[in-house]
Amino acid sequence: MGIKDQFQDKAKQAEQQAKQAMSSKKGQQQERSRQAQQAPDEAQRAAQEAQDKFDMDYDA
Repeated sequence: MGIKDQFQDKAKQAEQQAKQAMSSKKGQQQERSRQAQQAPDEAQRAAQEAQDKFDMDYDA
């Protein structure tokens, strides 16, 4: 194997590692985005439950 082949192989390996790293980061970013979207829904649901409980306590 010549020096040229070694450099080409290392370049290909580096490119594949970079693609994998970007893919991993993209997946993590999508997961954070999904969690961020769920958080307001959960907060809104908790607030609604608290309001409903308050209303029930004072309706009796």
